[in-house]
Amino acid sequence: MLCGGKKSYFAAAVCIITLTSVVTISYLRLQRLSHLPKIIQEGSRCRGKITNSTITALKDTRTFIISPYFDDRESKVTRVIGIVHHEDVKQLYCWFCCQPDGKIYISKANIDVHSDRFGFPYGATDIVCLEPENCDPTHVSIHQSPSGNTDQLPRFEIKNRKAETFSVDFTVCISAMFGNYNNVLQFIQSMEMYKILGAQKVVIYKNNCSHLMEKVLKFYMEEGTVEIIPWPINSHLKVSSKWHFSMDAKDIGYYGQITALNDCIYRNMQRSKFVVLNDADEIILPLKHPDWKTMMSSLQEQNPGTGVFLFENHIFPETVSTHVFNISSWNTVPGVNILQHVHREPDRKEVFNPRKMIIDPRKVIQTSVHSVLRAYGNSVNVPMDVALIYHCRVPLQGNLPRESLIRDTTLWRYNSSLIMNVNKVLYQTVL
Repeated sequence: MLCGGKKSYFAAAVCIITLTSVVTISYLRLQRLSHLPKIIQEGSRCRGKITNSTITALKDTRTFIISPYFDDRESKVTRVIGIVHHEDVKQLYCWFCCQPDGKIYISKANIDVHSDRFGFPYGATDIVCLEPENCDPTHVSIHQSPSGNTDQLPRFEIKNRKAETFSVDFTVCISAMFGNYNNVLQFIQSMEMYKILGAQKVVIYKNNCSHLMEKVLKFYMEEGTVEIIPWPINSHLKVSSKWHFSMDAKDIGYYGQITALNDCIYRNMQRSKFVVLNDADEIILPLKHPDWKTMMSSLQEQNPGTGVFLFENHIFPETVSTHVFNISSWNTVPGVNILQHVHREPDRKEVFNPRKMIIDPRKVIQTSVHSVLRAYGNSVNVPMDVALIYHCRVPLQGNLPRESLIRDTTLWRYNSSLIMNVNKVLYQTVL
């Protein structure tokens, strides 16, 4: 007998552990073999129409493809950022076409629905497929079956195939702009603050906004600062503007924000040294350093191996004003003037202040809104005396009297540059 000999508890335990290990290793080996690419056709041409849509629905209407990315950090895979129904989608396959020989390889996908769905039936998903060893496919199709006719399937370009040198130091990812967004003045102020602090690129996942906001976005696109990613998610799913299913029982939360953030990380993985994940009404304000570059250099030196830096959110209520920078020409522009809001709410006991992040995108696998879900490096909470998030919005503690708020004029350190830059934009767009 395999487990014969002395019938001691120790021997039995060793036997069970050994058997379990053998079974587990065998299972994992079989799983990997089942996911290895297999040739199904030779000498054919790549079929299917190449799509450039940001969100593409597959025929099952339970799977939506955003974009595939090459990822060789662990093994040679195509990682497709998508949205799927967490229960209904059981299997998917990547169809790779290798040119110029025309061999078609099929890989069974690992469907990894992100853990932060917040109760909604649809969630951000990584559809991960092993690539063929002997070719570097440029396009992939996603299908529910390992067989059939793929002539009508959309084909997607696999991005990040070629390594690039960083074109920028900081890219800000904003997701998603929706609700006929019209907070024009605060948006311009945030954009100019990002540029002052060191951002060279701002990527915006745009669902919709006002006509006036469109003019401002066009200006920043022509300037080369803004990249707009169309985000028509409500054309495919019933979307909620709430973050949790219990607040609004729709298909997906907050206009698919988490999916957009993950796509933005991979989209900028090869071209940006850092990616900043925050909303348009949030600014990561350094307190000890003049800008993000010197701050991040110091933080990386103090925290070697760290890929994720989390900054604490602090509310500066737009209902409490200081009329120091009451610039008359700005009064005709819709939106909030952040220079007039320098009182922040105090911390509340037993209430967690959410955080936003500056990350090294090459060290992140999956992210949520306020933390990463999977990463290669460490995560560090940045102390509030180093930096904080200036978040000017409606108050969370609306009943507090003004004297209970904390006056914090850190933003005013940048007032002269900010006013000059905002005026330039306003005179070319709105005024």
